[in-house]
Amino acid sequence: MTQAVFVGIDISKAHLDVAIRPSGERHRVANEETAIRSLVLSLVERSPTLVVLEATGGLETTLVMALAATRLPVVVINPGRVRHFARAVGKLAKTDRIDAAVIAQFAETVRPPSRSLPDARTHELAALLTRRRQLSEMITAEGNRLGSCRLATVRQNIEASIRWLKQQLKQISAKLDDAVDENSCWREHVQLLRTVPGVGPVVATTLLAELPELGQLDRKRIAALVGVAPVNRDSGVLRGRRVVSGGRASVRTTLYMAAIVAARRNHIVRAFYQRLLAIGKPKKVALTACIHKLLTILNAMVRSNTPWQANLEPSA
Repeated sequence: MTQAVFVGIDISKAHLDVAIRPSGERHRVANEETAIRSLVLSLVERSPTLVVLEATGGLETTLVMALAATRLPVVVINPGRVRHFARAVGKLAKTDRIDAAVIAQFAETVRPPSRSLPDARTHELAALLTRRRQLSEMITAEGNRLGSCRLATVRQNIEASIRWLKQQLKQISAKLDDAVDENSCWREHVQLLRTVPGVGPVVATTLLAELPELGQLDRKRIAALVGVAPVNRDSGVLRGRRVVSGGRASVRTTLYMAAIVAARRNHIVRAFYQRLLAIGKPKKVALTACIHKLLTILNAMVRSNTPWQANLEPSA
């Protein structure tokens, strides 16, 4: 019987620390393309049961793309889950070598389910989307500074900065549109999502790039993945308030804005929102519930490849 092999990889800007269980092997390689290719080839030879690494804000991209090409079972995990696991098993010290060993132990113990990884083109789309988001945030920040500035020379500088940022935003948005238009599958996916009142081009592109699992999971799992599934806080006779947490913040934020629009223009979501307000739910709680409902509808539509229907009733 072949022994199960679990690999944990800790990622930093300069290097990758690799730990393998149950053999206990550890080694370090540079975080650059040539070293990564050699690492991936060595992992392919081992046929690991699972490879786990943490999301690190983009430092993992080259490795993830290389692993995706080999179809190895890979999971990119939220770093918070690994830290909670480390505390649970009494590993309080933190170095890159220790982190890699903890990630490998996490892989062996928890065995999180692997999902298909995005390809290079999807990574590029996600990078463009991230840059668009950054530019929008910078424009907002500069606008806030302009509102409180009274010195004419500084105001002129801020105004020039805003003009330049808006020009860059326009260029990035055009590149996003071109990338979607050039791919027939992406174009059809975005067109399908945009049939829903409240879902515009930014929301549709965000879901395309940052929630590829849409349509592949049931409504409970997709809600948990985004971070809009209510979590119980009960103990003994105490019945705490349900809260939502975790998940993909950028997707949740985008869907929040979509839910605000849908609560006005989408008659199904609007009726649902008004019904919650009528029974005394706070507006923010009602909007969060609208995100959940909107996500459930979108998930059902993508799974069945069915455009928006006013009488659509999402199923599990």
